[in-house]
Amino acid sequence: MPGIENRLRALGLTLPPPARPPAGVVLPFQFVRIVGQRALISGHGPQAPDGSFAAPLGKVGREVSPEQGYAAARLTALSILGSLKRALGDLDRVTAWTRLFGMVNSAPGFRNQPSVVNGCSDLILELYGPVVGAHSRSAVGMAELPFDIPVEIEGEVEFR
Repeated sequence: MPGIENRLRALGLTLPPPARPPAGVVLPFQFVRIVGQRALISGHGPQAPDGSFAAPLGKVGREVSPEQGYAAARLTALSILGSLKRALGDLDRVTAWTRLFGMVNSAPGFRNQPSVVNGCSDLILELYGPVVGAHSRSAVGMAELPFDIPVEIEGEVEFR
C-alpha cells in the first residue's frame, strides 16, 4: 500500500466514496480537473462514510461549534483526497499542495474561519509533511454554503 494510504490507515482514517448529492441535484462538473501536471480541485464538503454530507449541518458559530467546524474541515480533506485518489490512482503522485481556499458557513459575528479551515490544512501537513504539504491558503466566511454544509474547500496540487 502506498505511503499516504499507510499514513491514513495508521491514523484510523478511510477515504469516502464519491460524493452523493441530495436527490434531484445534478453536479455538471468534474470534482478534479487535470491540466498538465496540475489537478484543480472543485469545492468539496464533509462526507459521511456513505458519501452523503456529514452532520452536523448549519452555520459555524450557531448550529455548529468551532470544534465541529474543524472536524468538518478534516472530513473535507478526506473527501478531497478521495477524489484525488480516483483521479490520479495514487495519492503518492502528489508532489506539491499549492493552494487551498476554505469557505466557512459563518453565523453573523463569527470571525474565526482560519481556525476552522485548519482542520483541512493540519491533516494535509500531517500526511504529506512540511515540504509537499505546504500550501497557500485563504479562509473566508460565507453567508450560505450549498446544502447547509459548514465548510467547503477547493484547491490545487501538482503531481508527477
